[in-house]
Amino acid sequence: MSRVGSIRRETKETQIELSLDIDGAGQSEISTGVPFFDHMLELFARHGLFDLTVKAVGDLQVDAHHTVEDIGICLGSALTEALGDKRGINRYGDCLMPMDETLAVAAIDISGRPGLVYEVDLPVEMIGQYDTSLTAEFLQAFVGKAGLTLHVRLMSGGNSHHIVEAVFKGMARALGEAVAINPRVRDVPSTKGTL
Repeated sequence: MSRVGSIRRETKETQIELSLDIDGAGQSEISTGVPFFDHMLELFARHGLFDLTVKAVGDLQVDAHHTVEDIGICLGSALTEALGDKRGINRYGDCLMPMDETLAVAAIDISGRPGLVYEVDLPVEMIGQYDTSLTAEFLQAFVGKAGLTLHVRLMSGGNSHHIVEAVFKGMARALGEAVAINPRVRDVPSTKGTL
């Protein structure tokens, strides 16, 4: 059974086509107009073992905010579509991610209840054309549409590139674990009977 979500979103600010295969091999084709963000989405796909295609055109003459946030919305919607009824998934995933001097923790619960706890201080505001505050905006949009709880905490780190990279890699590994099918789970992993 294929677990793929495909989303098309058009607003006055962005036009986005996104496809996510949660049982992929880590392949990606990313074009957002924000090079550092492209790199982060490529890392997300590779380390979560997702196949991800993103084609986005946004109002970058303003800034990257609408583009990054709307891609988060699309990724969350695609994940929801790909998961279907969530039968047989692990539901939970976590990762302790080192990146040189940086150490980040990411933990996920595919609970149906969106929530983000983001405890990450970044030393610089910009990495290339990427405003580092957009990391939290992206994650908030993603969890809101995906209906999952995500905790991200920075344990150590001084280089903003390493910190954001550790966040994306850690989240990817945690999500890959959470969406994986567990052959021992016969139904939805909740005493409520639904997620």
